[in-house]
Amino acid sequence: MATQKLYAGVKLRETRTRLGLTQKIFAERLGVSLPYLNQMENNHRPVSAQVVLALASEFGLDVTELSAGDAERLVTDMREALADPIFSETAPPIADLRLAASNAPALARAFLEMHRAYRQTHERLASLDEALGRDGTQTVLSPWEEVRDFFHYCDNYIDAVDRAAERFSCPNGNRLDPIPHAMNTLARHGLTVQFSDIGPLRERDGDRLVINAHAGKPTQAFQLLHQVALVTQDDLLEATLDLARFQSDTARAIAKIGLANYFAGAALLPYARFLEAAQETRHDLERLCDVFGASIEQVAHRLSTLQRPGAKGIPFFFVRVDQAGTITKRHSATRLQFARFGGACPLWNVHQAFETPTRFLRQLAETPDGMRYLCLARDVSKPGGSFTAPVRRYAICLGCEVSHADGLIYADDMELINPKAYEPIGISCRICERKNCHQRSVPPLERRLHVDPDHRGLLPYDIA
Repeated sequence: MATQKLYAGVKLRETRTRLGLTQKIFAERLGVSLPYLNQMENNHRPVSAQVVLALASEFGLDVTELSAGDAERLVTDMREALADPIFSETAPPIADLRLAASNAPALARAFLEMHRAYRQTHERLASLDEALGRDGTQTVLSPWEEVRDFFHYCDNYIDAVDRAAERFSCPNGNRLDPIPHAMNTLARHGLTVQFSDIGPLRERDGDRLVINAHAGKPTQAFQLLHQVALVTQDDLLEATLDLARFQSDTARAIAKIGLANYFAGAALLPYARFLEAAQETRHDLERLCDVFGASIEQVAHRLSTLQRPGAKGIPFFFVRVDQAGTITKRHSATRLQFARFGGACPLWNVHQAFETPTRFLRQLAETPDGMRYLCLARDVSKPGGSFTAPVRRYAICLGCEVSHADGLIYADDMELINPKAYEPIGISCRICERKNCHQRSVPPLERRLHVDPDHRGLLPYDIA
């Protein structure tokens, strides 16, 4: 298989600008000619191995930052947007999308925001809701989606918040028991913690913080640490929000909750200790739960955030779906991306997890681009605490590319080198290129269809 060339012109320019160097000086320190550097910065030439080594030795750059992760995410998102019927006659080829994502990422994101605004407008009109149709309200980006994209394009790793959480959790280098440590911290800030048999998971009333006593210990710890973030890290959270420049107060408020949640997860599972334990246990989720007093979902989600420069863990994807197949949480540090609209591929093992409570399901999967993954799925039902309280049922999936499978205990005894062992999955039917999928729900919008009334195969049409 041919080695994929590395085009990272945008990252090279960003690095040079951050260092305050001219192209001439930058080229000299990299050991290349000025014209060659100019061609690399404009993606006319790939970044050579010599330049990669020079970036690491001269400037201490984590060369994994040169990977095309952001560009691949943008390409996936643009392909899904361009699968919209309004682009059926004008969809550009994949090569053009890759050029746009590599050379003009800001323009690509602007296109995605424009399409999202169009989609929301279209859905509002289609709802036949006269009140909304006549109030003249200007359509804006969904605050929820804006915040989701903020974390998505940060690789779900916020360095300053992550390190602050680690300092809180391990003030002297040793990890403290999170619940008493959080309660003592809140007490020093004038908050008394009480536990109640009724009410929400967490509620603050003046100088009193009430935690639901029926919640599991991992949930109680998380809610206490969330409040610690709001009380002790407000300046840091607000500064991070200022840098994000959200378009509405609602988006900013949602993002602040997200950042406080991020702090809570990072404090419960401090980076260095958790990464070390994950590697020692070969990412055994159940053992990690026992060591850190966390839930399966908390551990799986944390594994997908271990992207600290210079100390990265295995790049995982993480997703949570409800019983309707709707994605409620998603993040990927891999090349695998998830549908922004609608549900996930029905051939994915995450859907089967509802049928096998408390069991881990393993799956070897291959996406249409030829990438192969090890997927681990499990249900994560959340009881309400009483007979009349609703049970929230979800399933999560954690996975990585098979090149990292040796670091996972779940890969043992699986046929990693057998091509027939891999289930063909996709992102969503609208953009999936597979022609003979027996679970396809709608035709791919990028392909012409041939309909023969005298022939019926897996589908009532053939894909050109």
